[in-house]
Amino acid sequence: MATNIGMMDSGYFVGRNEILTWINNRLQLNLSRIEEAASGAVQCQMIDMTYPGAVPMHKVNFDVKTEYDMIQNYKVLQDVFNKLKIDKHIEVNRLVKGRPLDNLEFLQWLKRYCDSVNGGIMNENYDPVERRHKGGKEKSLKGSHKSSKSLQANSLHNSVCGDAAAINKNIASNQGKICVAAASSDIRAFSKEVTDLKLSVDLLEKERDFYFAKLRDIEMLCQTPKVENNPMAVAVKKILYAADANESALKEAQEYICQSIDDGETEED
Repeated sequence: MATNIGMMDSGYFVGRNEILTWINNRLQLNLSRIEEAASGAVQCQMIDMTYPGAVPMHKVNFDVKTEYDMIQNYKVLQDVFNKLKIDKHIEVNRLVKGRPLDNLEFLQWLKRYCDSVNGGIMNENYDPVERRHKGGKEKSLKGSHKSSKSLQANSLHNSVCGDAAAINKNIASNQGKICVAAASSDIRAFSKEVTDLKLSVDLLEKERDFYFAKLRDIEMLCQTPKVENNPMAVAVKKILYAADANESALKEAQEYICQSIDDGETEED
């Protein structure tokens, strides 16, 4: 089934909000961003839900701290793909970077694939929370983020409290105002960074939509009745409909055109 999911499949036009809703509802999670699923743990459990018991959940780490931990999750997922004969190569090096677009495309493929198995109907007896605890670790997708943020928050809280005590005893009120001004400056800097990141994501999505539209136009052109059987149109469709990142698609299309030309010259002779 995975080999039939080409780049022009409707599954690749599913928005990130729908993907997040699908993940949160199925796995009883509360993700708010696509990149929070970059660890590979979500993907492992989605396959485990689709094929109950197929994934060794004790090997899946939902509380990743490093890229190494993420890579181990994807190794588990790739092993399960091979076991289930799912012909899908995982671009691990891209996914672990947490880039929204790369992770969105993989999750779009995953949703399309899972929906194609038994009509997307999941086992009602499957308990996603219980399965996440099979590994004996505290399993929270946001665990690593929250742990890091909690440490920072605690550190900041302790620092502020300590500074406040020192200020009350040893520092004049004007020095306290300087600290507040510095904190305000940091907040403004972080706010600007968040705004810039949002703009960057929006630009990436617009660029992606632009190229999808171009590919759709090419597909419709190749389907025009008077030219759809033209060798060039057929060759282009071979590339458009190639499964995933099939490197042999271009070679196959080139061979088809060359063969068509040779056949035409033979008929003329």
